[in-house]
Amino acid sequence: MTGDQTASLIYLGLLTTVIAGGMLLSGRANLGRMTQHAVTWGLIFLGVIAAVGLWDDIRTTVAPRQAVFSDTGRIVIPQSPDGHYYVTAQVNGTPIRFVVDTGATSVVLTGADAERAGFATDDLAFFGQAYTANGAVQTAPVRLDRLAIGEIEERDLRAFVSAGEMRESLLGMTYLQRFEKIEITGGELVLTR
Repeated sequence: MTGDQTASLIYLGLLTTVIAGGMLLSGRANLGRMTQHAVTWGLIFLGVIAAVGLWDDIRTTVAPRQAVFSDTGRIVIPQSPDGHYYVTAQVNGTPIRFVVDTGATSVVLTGADAERAGFATDDLAFFGQAYTANGAVQTAPVRLDRLAIGEIEERDLRAFVSAGEMRESLLGMTYLQRFEKIEITGGELVLTR
């Protein structure tokens, strides 16, 4: 325990003693009711302390995070509550959130993600076409200098920028086929080199 934590604990203890002492002195006639209130507030206080102490575990359970095991060449992506698999990758040094899409042929960036990754979308040539669930959209070819998930990275990766409305960028088969094995098990998508 650090000095700051010890000082905070001592302060909280003294504050609790002062408040409890004040309550006892002011309400000696209703001691049973005051004890009930004190127990209630004590339980609320303990609940808050427990929630703060366990927050990282709670957050990981509610919104699990991806794990990269670069020594074994594995990326483990937990299934999100909506049933999709989302992964955050560094594209040209910028974090971009992708939905892993085995039905997509290529890596496709939204216009906003392409801008964040350093592509001037006004200068791109949208002469390609992709067919999505929402119909045909215009696309522009680009080259990603670097796409990295943890320590696992690809260089000079062909991708496309969509001129259509997309909620998330897509991590399609041109990236996924670089892995030896793609498996879904126990609510996780596992990519293995």
